[in-house]
Amino acid sequence: MDTSPQAAYDNLKLLEQTDVTNSAIYRELAQDVLADPEVSLTWREAIADRLSQANHLLTTKSMTDEDSY
Repeated sequence: MDTSPQAAYDNLKLLEQTDVTNSAIYRELAQDVLADPEVSLTWREAIADRLSQANHLLTTKSMTDEDSY
């Protein structure tokens, strides 16, 4: 499925407002855009930054006091 860089970027902003299935789809679409060499570096950097922030937020939200490393 082709997704525009703008759509992938915007979808990542919705990750917290959607269910797990759609969240996974949005992340996969973002990865597809990141892997597309025809997408500008500016878009890929913006999407990568937003995806990284979303992943970090997911990690901090899903950790509990019982988790250890």
